[in-house]
Amino acid sequence: MTMTYSHTTDKLNRPLRDLRISVIDRCNFRCTYCMPAEVFGDDYPFMPESELLSFAEITTLAEQFAELGVEKIRLTGGEPLLRRNLSSLIEQLATVPGIEDIALTTNGVLLVHQAEKLKKAGLERVNISLDAIDEKVFQKMNGRNFKPDAVLKGIDAALAAGLQVKINMVVKKGENDDQIIPLATYCKERGITLRFIEFMDVGQTNGWDFSHVVTKKEIHDKLTRIAPLVPVEKAYFGEVASRYRYEETDVEVGFISSVSETFCSSCTRARISADGKLFTCLFAEKGHDLRALLRKGYSKEEIKQEIDSIWQKRTDRYSDERTEETVKNRKKIEMSYIGG
Repeated sequence: MTMTYSHTTDKLNRPLRDLRISVIDRCNFRCTYCMPAEVFGDDYPFMPESELLSFAEITTLAEQFAELGVEKIRLTGGEPLLRRNLSSLIEQLATVPGIEDIALTTNGVLLVHQAEKLKKAGLERVNISLDAIDEKVFQKMNGRNFKPDAVLKGIDAALAAGLQVKINMVVKKGENDDQIIPLATYCKERGITLRFIEFMDVGQTNGWDFSHVVTKKEIHDKLTRIAPLVPVEKAYFGEVASRYRYEETDVEVGFISSVSETFCSSCTRARISADGKLFTCLFAEKGHDLRALLRKGYSKEEIKQEIDSIWQKRTDRYSDERTEETVKNRKKIEMSYIGG
């Protein structure tokens, strides 16, 4: 039987195409821009397993989102590879009609032992966070004294397993901006796409201030020391990164510039937290409890109608409207909870 999809749109005519699902709120890193160690210490009360969505619940939600137009799923955390038997979830999601792409965002440390199994389960791509090549800088950024070699081995394991690999670097002025050229050189030599992410004011605990932001333009100007950059056309509506390639190569570099060059007008992404709340914006103040509907026995059709109603009412465009006042006073959900 052929499935039909409704392709729901919001108040600004943005379709629902991408779903990011956090599978766990725990992480083995304490990155300064996401889970600063002084806040998320060893005794931080993370969610018990009973509060996390089960794999069956996640798959049920994915089915309803797919019927509303979602084509891509990205699994996030915390650190998603800390969730036991994650490959089993990927196997389930790979069977959902309408889902064309399954990706994973990870710090890469656990890929050494899991990459091959994840690929066999149906994972297509991994985005690996790596904020520095220099050991001291990287350890300061990750807050747990992990060495970059642990991530580099994960990158090698992912490539060996046949996964598509992109590297994400969050850049903070005065902390790791001296790593832009070394990391770009590493990725260019390996033929790996590197994406630079402007430091964003997600959550309440990362001490965001515009003075800490290194803008897309500043990074772009630095990269021209390596080679001229040639713009690459967007591959689809809602693509987040501004893409370039190094002249006379096929190696790409991208910029996610939600501070200096916002992209709210084409945002097609919904997010589900590890405990089943639906957020229609990365900078949201509150979510919609889908787990409650699942556990109260709502039918799949009723859940789909609720998701559709939430998306149709969506007007979020925080980055476009960001002001000094909203940065200080808006109570935004933490990145480690919402899944980035």
